[in-house]
Amino acid sequence: MLASTFSPSPAVSQAAFCPPSPSAVPPTNNIPGSIPNFSPYLPPTNIPSLPPSSAIQTTAPSSVPQPAAPPVNLPSNVDLSATTSNQLSRYRLGVGDAISIFVQRFPDLNFQGQINQEGNVITPLLGSVSLTGLTLEEAQEKIRCELNRYIIDPKVTLNLVSLRQAQVTIAGEVQTPGFYIFPPGAQLSAALFSSGGTTSLADLRKVLVRRRLIDGSTVQQSFDLFTPLQNGDAIPDLRLQDGDAIIVSKLEIGTEKDYNRNLVARSTISQRFINIRVLSYSGGGMGRIQLQNGSTFVDALTAISPNPDTTNLDEIALIRFDPQQGKAVTQYLNAKSALLGDISHNIPLQDNDVIVVGRNLIARISYALNIFTQPFRDVLGFLLFFDSLRNNAGSLFGPTR
Repeated sequence: MLASTFSPSPAVSQAAFCPPSPSAVPPTNNIPGSIPNFSPYLPPTNIPSLPPSSAIQTTAPSSVPQPAAPPVNLPSNVDLSATTSNQLSRYRLGVGDAISIFVQRFPDLNFQGQINQEGNVITPLLGSVSLTGLTLEEAQEKIRCELNRYIIDPKVTLNLVSLRQAQVTIAGEVQTPGFYIFPPGAQLSAALFSSGGTTSLADLRKVLVRRRLIDGSTVQQSFDLFTPLQNGDAIPDLRLQDGDAIIVSKLEIGTEKDYNRNLVARSTISQRFINIRVLSYSGGGMGRIQLQNGSTFVDALTAISPNPDTTNLDEIALIRFDPQQGKAVTQYLNAKSALLGDISHNIPLQDNDVIVVGRNLIARISYALNIFTQPFRDVLGFLLFFDSLRNNAGSLFGPTR
């Protein structure tokens, strides 16, 4: 059993599930799957009242509950604060969840069942009751009110026996966006890891989780996963539910101040591997190596293993796409200094970096970049530029003079 007793929360309005007295309000029922209302038998008023210990109700209630206020439809693009956080943290029942109900003094009404494809659970006495989209407290109160038609003031306890799987949409700056099915109780950080991790362009300060409620409204909450990572605190997490959507925002130009990409690259939230393109004569043209995210220039040199007798190690070019300028930026690194521990030359690498080995090849690549006057729209255009060099410029990797 996964949850203990859930007593009705003060936020759960009794009027939301218990219908008003038929003597004051015409019979009505707006809860799908519930039993139709009927007028209970009321004894004549001249019959004396029984002692309080009696289980028979002989007088009408002194007050009539008021109907619940209609739900408020929230705009899908509005980010709420405390209300949204409360909505996302409260578990809502859905198809596949299994619950148990205990009714004090009436063991024949106790049952355990799973919510079927129609969103209903089959109960003794009540039959089919719709619970989809309700919190545990709301479901308990609804069943209590339904039983109250037959039993005076029933004491109902609802327990969550097992949780359903969650189909979650993951979009934005992750390695593999798409639809994912997670086991019960999956957390936000585990979902990002399953999608291959966030890309180098992700902004972990803005990870959105959207959820659609039973009334059709949508709530969302923004999670900051970077600040606790920077401060060494626990990462805020959220238990995902079926139908949730996770959107990882892109790092906007001009907002990189105090955002440590290298720290993010070494975390378990980020993508696990980065791809580095290598252009060299010794390698026969353009190749590609895959390194652990957070690797440095020395790690790339170890993977490339250039021949020190035929390679100029004093000047190796690292070309990187700058999204703010929309162009390729070249940095010249001294491999010998990096191997000797000079951290100014042993810089951290990023996904889609290009390393060019060889003085003449660096000159040819630099010339090609200089005559290409149009800015790159994105990193894909940057990579296609190097692919075109390999495919269309046969003399680029030809013998040097």
